[in-house]
Amino acid sequence: MYLTVKETADYLAIAPASVEKLIQQRKIRALFDGQEYLIYKEQFNTHLKQVEKYKQLIEEILNEPIPEDVDIKDED
Repeated sequence: MYLTVKETADYLAIAPASVEKLIQQRKIRALFDGQEYLIYKEQFNTHLKQVEKYKQLIEEILNEPIPEDVDIKDED
């Protein structure tokens, strides 16, 4: 499935100008049909899955309890 620049911007929750800039920088692959750029939607699936895994990893790290240090002595 191909998306237009505006549809891609909505899908990625960024501005259409940012999508165009990423296309020009060749960070997003796109086809030009003579009138507008068409972006293949599936190219983002791997990236979005990796981002989701990274968010889960960060959440696990932040929720992990801090172990007690055996070297800490009670000063009282």
